[in-house]
Amino acid sequence: MALELLPAGAHIIAMCGVYGGTHRLFDKLRARNNGLSVDYVDLNDLDAVAAAVKPSTAMVWIETPTNPLLELVDIAAICQFAREHALLTCVDNTFATAWNQTPLSLGADIVMLSTSKYIGGHSDMIGGALVTADETLAKKIDFAKTTVGAIASPFDAYLALRGLKTLDLRMQRQCDNALNVATALENHPAIEAVFYPGLPSHPQHALCQTQMRSGGAVVTIQLKGTRVESERFLSRLRYFILAESLGGVESMINHSASMSHGSMSEEEREAMGVFDTTFRLSVGIEDSRDLIDDLLYALDQEAS
Repeated sequence: MALELLPAGAHIIAMCGVYGGTHRLFDKLRARNNGLSVDYVDLNDLDAVAAAVKPSTAMVWIETPTNPLLELVDIAAICQFAREHALLTCVDNTFATAWNQTPLSLGADIVMLSTSKYIGGHSDMIGGALVTADETLAKKIDFAKTTVGAIASPFDAYLALRGLKTLDLRMQRQCDNALNVATALENHPAIEAVFYPGLPSHPQHALCQTQMRSGGAVVTIQLKGTRVESERFLSRLRYFILAESLGGVESMINHSASMSHGSMSEEEREAMGVFDTTFRLSVGIEDSRDLIDDLLYALDQEAS
């Protein structure tokens, strides 16, 4: 819906490594139907951002943390740059939610999130939301929403409101659990890398501490070995549910190459760092000791 604010043929600068579904929308639907063009750059490199600006550039699309590698973007710095160049900023805040990160307070024009995820919190609804503090933008969004019919059903709206009542409790527990899981896996011999902004070893940990309340409830791991070993690892898990989604009270695991980023070519995926051995963990509200035991069992069985 945020793209409805842009003219046909508009140009967007987006964070490299954005969610696979965002790539599909930009490159395979909007590019064909609306002439949208997108340059994917590291938004933390302001020189690269400046070099990407064109006369037709209308928006900077910020995803932070990114899906699935949990790279962060300095929201305040990019929003300041965008204001100086008269560009809109839209922040995909699905992973963080307003509980963990408040982009409007950092200068963003629009915040987007999937209410299907942490807002709903129970994997039983479909929805999304755009939030803005600008009255003019709000009227334009409302007009577009009403015109194309992008309106939540009463029951989905009820489920989102129900989820908001426990968001604080759920997010606190899930983020605490995620930190415990990331810490337990960080030095495991079967794991090539652990991606989690809440770990001091994460290259953007300082930025995480500046603009986020915690490291979030998602942990991404890259296993050693091949896809065959990765499939065996998956088959040994008992508590983590293999699922495309995230943000529910139950813990889920996503095989990024075949699921969330399955529509991208192998070359595109690997260019952004997503391999056949990359897994995204959506950590739920269970006892973190059970979750860690589940993961260690699957990893240790594979290592043996």
